[in-house]
Amino acid sequence: MENVKDILASKGSQVWAVQPDTKVQEALQLMSEKNIGALLVVDANEKLQGVFSERDYARFTVSPQKNNDCPWNHPVQRLMTSEVVYVTEDKSINYCMGLMTNRRLRHLPVMKDGKIVGLISIGDVVKAILSEKNFIIDQMEHYIWDNT
Repeated sequence: MENVKDILASKGSQVWAVQPDTKVQEALQLMSEKNIGALLVVDANEKLQGVFSERDYARFTVSPQKNNDCPWNHPVQRLMTSEVVYVTEDKSINYCMGLMTNRRLRHLPVMKDGKIVGLISIGDVVKAILSEKNFIIDQMEHYIWDNT
């Protein structure tokens, strides 16, 4: 069974982050340039403060409390998810899938000894699960063909 460390070994541990006072427009531009759906929000000491995602932006723009307030010039801190759920490298893919499904999360920061070592998405988890299932199917097909 694959774990988070295996996903990071495959996809890399590159993480894109901004500081809490980064303007929403800058954050969205970076997300567009890097073709990613979320940024980690870290303080000057690289301590995780939150996650800013496309979903956070979308929810703010349709929120009745915003009073036609354009978020472009707001700091990401105002829109980000600050109650961050994270995992460690040893967590299984199935654990991550359950956590992401139950909490309705699309991104999970990966932490080790209090430091950010990566970020995995629901797409990464689904890809890993499908890859494992395909491997099992291949092995079963070979077993059947070899034993008939």
